[in-house]
Amino acid sequence: MTTSATASTGEVTGLTEVEAARRLARTGPNEVAAKKPVRLHSRILAQLRDPLIMVLLGAVALTLAIGDHPDAIVIALVIVVNTTVGVAQEIRADNAVAALSALSAPHARVRRDGSVRDLPAAEIVPGDVLLLGEGDIVAADAELAEASALLLDESMLTGESVPVDKDAGATLSAGTVVVRGRGVATVTATGAASALGRIAALLDDRREPTPLQRRLAALGRVLAAVTLALCVLVFALGLARGLPLGTMAVTAISLAVAAVPESLPAVVTLALALGARRMVARHALVRRLPAVETLGSVSVLATDKTGTLTEGRMVVQHIWTPQVSAELTGVGYEPEGEALVDGRPAREAELAPVRELLTVTALCNDATLRPPDPATPDTRWTALGDPMEAALLTAAAKTGCPAPAELLATRPRIGEAPFDSLRRRMTTLHAAGQDRVLICLKGAPEAVLDTSVLENGPGQLAQARQEAAHLAERGYRVLAVASGVRDDVPDRITAVESKLTLLGLVSLSDPPKPHAAATLATCRAAGITPVLITGDHPATARAVASRVALLGDDSEVDGQVITGADVAAGRVADLTAVRVFARTDPQQKLDIVEAWRGRGAVTAMTGDGVNDGPALHRADIGVAMGERGTEVARQAADLVLTDDELSTVVAAVEEGRRVYDNIRRFLVYGMAGGAAEILVMLIGPLLGLPLPLRAGQILWINLLTHGLTGVAMGAEPAAPGAMRRPPRPPDQHILGGGAWQRMLLLAAVVTTATLGAGLAARALDLPWQSVLFLALLAAQLGVVLGLRARLLTRQNLFLPLAVLASALLAAAALYVPFLRSVLETEPLDWAGIAIAAACAPAGFIAARLVRTAFRRTSPAGRAEASGLP
Repeated sequence: MTTSATASTGEVTGLTEVEAARRLARTGPNEVAAKKPVRLHSRILAQLRDPLIMVLLGAVALTLAIGDHPDAIVIALVIVVNTTVGVAQEIRADNAVAALSALSAPHARVRRDGSVRDLPAAEIVPGDVLLLGEGDIVAADAELAEASALLLDESMLTGESVPVDKDAGATLSAGTVVVRGRGVATVTATGAASALGRIAALLDDRREPTPLQRRLAALGRVLAAVTLALCVLVFALGLARGLPLGTMAVTAISLAVAAVPESLPAVVTLALALGARRMVARHALVRRLPAVETLGSVSVLATDKTGTLTEGRMVVQHIWTPQVSAELTGVGYEPEGEALVDGRPAREAELAPVRELLTVTALCNDATLRPPDPATPDTRWTALGDPMEAALLTAAAKTGCPAPAELLATRPRIGEAPFDSLRRRMTTLHAAGQDRVLICLKGAPEAVLDTSVLENGPGQLAQARQEAAHLAERGYRVLAVASGVRDDVPDRITAVESKLTLLGLVSLSDPPKPHAAATLATCRAAGITPVLITGDHPATARAVASRVALLGDDSEVDGQVITGADVAAGRVADLTAVRVFARTDPQQKLDIVEAWRGRGAVTAMTGDGVNDGPALHRADIGVAMGERGTEVARQAADLVLTDDELSTVVAAVEEGRRVYDNIRRFLVYGMAGGAAEILVMLIGPLLGLPLPLRAGQILWINLLTHGLTGVAMGAEPAAPGAMRRPPRPPDQHILGGGAWQRMLLLAAVVTTATLGAGLAARALDLPWQSVLFLALLAAQLGVVLGLRARLLTRQNLFLPLAVLASALLAAAALYVPFLRSVLETEPLDWAGIAIAAACAPAGFIAARLVRTAFRRTSPAGRAEASGLP
């Protein structure tokens, strides 16, 4: 025989062990089922199917075919490193669902066979009776049978910043936290059927490629086709001129290798890794390397409220008494601040009614404040208990009230009527000496500002109600405070809640962070649209949005705050026209993110709770809070903010734009060099240069230009004005926005200068092929320096050092006997060196002119130019 708990049960004995075992076998463990893991070889094959990697695999085969084993090893190493990094990042990203299981309470107290047992949460079954106390995490969905001043923090699931009181008969969700009080509840759902399990089902989606991955894939397909066509053309033309079949086959294969910027994956990986490292220094931890670049393309920033735009801690901001109104300064739970009246420090006489009110709130209070730990630097005051009550204690300390311990020592508590959702007020009784009792009461204005509770006159009550309504409209949470003294205490404590004196009103809020408004303004300047999505009350959402200037002129639904109910009912025709959403659930957050993505926007979503997990996972870039965020949010996100500051997202966006710019700059440089090599091989014979370059020489040029020099470009600093230009369109090709035009112009200049040097050397009866070889390499090194966004910067000394090293290795190809034999070059005198070296400034000047022309003629370029000093 088993028993189960109901709201009307007087004594709840719980299940028997036999019945619990039977139910566990039927329903399975109380765990969120993880999706079937992807096998390692499947992950590796998925990485190798990338079009650009397939081109590199072909290049390895070709270099092996011509016997160029060192180059084959280098290209293969790039493939191995790129694949390893990609697989490792995928494995870390797939841990989001597993974190949901870890979030569940590891142990829970249950009543079985009439006795209390402490069991692993995985063994909880439907019908079990949970015993809940302060600090406990609810192990499964349950129905509350008994409650004593029970207050739950549901922000991880609902986004609501204010804890919720629970009475018998209420439902509890897995993963919520008991802030105060005690309770007994009967489990109704476990595992996948619980609230956490339903959110896990929303998370179980495959990730889509990032914008960078899509662009590089498209580039790889185009590059493979163009390279194959040009190499076939060179091969055919060589045969038509009567050159040997073997020579032209090797030459065509070498051109194929030269035309493919095989160091691109290394450049991308290095740029992303350096970006991730820079972000860590700026308090942003990257979980997936491609997220670094994705941030640079973000056009919509969907942010939550609590802890992101706001401090995440309640604070008393305004106190109204019949005698005086005061504003309190300071943030958080630190007892630092002062009371201001009409913008000036309050006089002692003005502080008297304020202190009287706050003394009552400190007595009618169950919270405590914990000071910073002296052994741990940079810690702050923290709250134990209801955040609202902790804020009242902080306000009392700011105005010079005695400490709570001192107050209770002189006025010990002798009775209480705790807050509940029906009465909506809390009352405590305190011994006041000579058999007198002090009554302290606080609660919702509508439950206190009533003639049945207060003896104040009608005019004063009407004034208080008007002030309370005004504060509530501004998004504050308002409490009314009253007190009185009695000579006797009735048996029923609630009987003393009459003929009390109104002391005043207290308004509390979770204030915006000091730099929130400036951060959102920076977002707009960078072409990023901010959107607020919160589970809080619409009035609170509107107030915060107004204070941080989020409701701007760009809102088509002017000044409106749309609720989750409006979204669910389909009353909003275009979700992308709204800037503030309130009372949203996880599915509605997903709908909002999908609406923006459907419009072509690249979305970033910030969050900290379990309820944010699905949207963080679905957005192009998920950003989780590191300090107050849940493990679920951190695992679902691509970026974790270790300081919980929204301004860190802006810094990360700048870093993402830097990374993307460097990748594009390398593509312009690398592909211009590859195109120039092919053009030299095509045009040279028409000008009387039969075989301009030998296969080994092509590969040596390719190794030097696409090796250290190319990789060093990934570490270039951000361009001036990077955050004063709009994000790149998500559908823009990686060589769009004028990049391919610059690439072709530079290829033409390098080709012309190189062929000119070769013809001049032939006219002077110099070793023209060696001059042409050195000229082609010098021109490309000039281009790489000329493409720098910050020409004389000292932030990336690796690039000029890499150029110098490449120049020395080029000289080694002419003067080191072994290399000269392998590459079939000849030493040059000063005349030959001068002719070849003249191509370096030609490439440099061309790159600078191309940058200038681009900035003057393209919108993106003009935006970039606006930031130049």
